[in-house]
Amino acid sequence: MQEHILIRYGQAVRKVRLEQGISQEELADRCGLHRTYISDIELGKRNLSLENIERIAISLNRSLSEFFKEVE
Repeated sequence: MQEHILIRYGQAVRKVRLEQGISQEELADRCGLHRTYISDIELGKRNLSLENIERIAISLNRSLSEFFKEVE
């Protein structure tokens, strides 16, 4: 059975963030979000809005389509 989308999305955020060598706090600052919110996203505990999905992708220098390839 395929993992839940929130878990896959969180894993993709974490993978890309770590590849870029940035902390959760730095990503949160780039996005204008709180660090604990980023932590919850990476753990699959948050159901994000499309606006926040876009903010994170932009902050990680990815287009939405590139980012969602990481989720698949």
